[in-house]
Amino acid sequence: MTTRRELLLAAAGGWLLGSTAPAGRGALAAEPAGADPLEAPAGKKPLIRRAWRPPNYETPLEGLVPLYTPNDLFFVRYHLAVIPEIDVDTWRLKVGGGAAQRPLAVTLHDLKHDFKRVTLTAVNQCSGNRRGLFTPRVPGVQWGNGAMGNAEWTGVRLRDVLDKAGVAAGAVEVVFNGADLPVLAATPDFLKSLPIERALDENTLIAFEMNGKALPHLNGAPARLVVPGWTGTYWVKHLTEVRIESAPFDGFWMKSAYRLPTGVFPGARFKSQETRETTPITEILVNSLITSHVNGAHVKRGAHVELAGKAWDGGSGIAAVEVSTDGRQTWTAATLGRDLGRFGWREFRYRFDATQPGALTAAVRARSNDGATQPDKLTFNAAGYHDNIVQAVTLDVG
Repeated sequence: MTTRRELLLAAAGGWLLGSTAPAGRGALAAEPAGADPLEAPAGKKPLIRRAWRPPNYETPLEGLVPLYTPNDLFFVRYHLAVIPEIDVDTWRLKVGGGAAQRPLAVTLHDLKHDFKRVTLTAVNQCSGNRRGLFTPRVPGVQWGNGAMGNAEWTGVRLRDVLDKAGVAAGAVEVVFNGADLPVLAATPDFLKSLPIERALDENTLIAFEMNGKALPHLNGAPARLVVPGWTGTYWVKHLTEVRIESAPFDGFWMKSAYRLPTGVFPGARFKSQETRETTPITEILVNSLITSHVNGAHVKRGAHVELAGKAWDGGSGIAAVEVSTDGRQTWTAATLGRDLGRFGWREFRYRFDATQPGALTAAVRARSNDGATQPDKLTFNAAGYHDNIVQAVTLDVG
């Protein structure tokens, strides 16, 4: 009997649909550390290729300048290499599990017409964003600053769909699966879970639109999970199954992957998955990024310089952004841009005069409404998560 994996491999031609193998590259080849060629995967403008199979592509700095990251410049993150095209007319989302009272299956038409439509702005940030900047180096995809983006997501509340399926008393977690599959049967399928309270949160969505358009294929079409404020590992793409369960999920991508030392980092706790030693990564930490200038940019002496960039956090919202141009001795408030909601990023701008020739270092730090501020020193962890230290760029004034 033909298995689901074999059918999808056949549908994908044994490869990632919509992609062409780079000449001379092996089937499982990935880009070597330090290399950052630009390449345009299916439906995208040129992105920084961090790995080809599975596809992992980073948004270049210029793609992070707009208030909303364009769909064709939005980063791409996968763990599995078989990513089939899905026929939206035959697609079904199965909702069930041991703690579901009325299992059901919904179509894309059902989602769009039988449930209240919701739109919100949120940053989707890979848990390993900036891993490539860690010292000492840690294993994993060597992301720079661009494994993230800010978008307007449209869909329905997950809790409305769960309510229709009936959440039984004693439900602990909700488990999610997508259509992407591993090439080898021994590779764990990518399944994630959420604590029941986060699954029922009004901001957790099943989204089918991104920036007012249908989800791009490489960003999860036809529908994906959106978990605002939490890192991208929970934003499961190409959703096919949702299970309400009365016991903690014990799959590899929860029990072994995406974990941090318990008690070291702030953020929401995932108690049903927590052990004495480790706990799942959850919320995005407060952070900022200068998008107007790269390190080493030339600035004319006497010119009026305007630094600009973005600041974001896990949902408290940005209270302030400060800039220092004197070696972090003094800090001055930057001007904040439009508030897109507590899960979206916030633009900032800071003007100053470049009066002295030579190297000038500008450092930027953000503070969230809950009082959290970017630290000066990295809290090292072997997985390469949560790099939110104060960023600085050195300008050449001449």
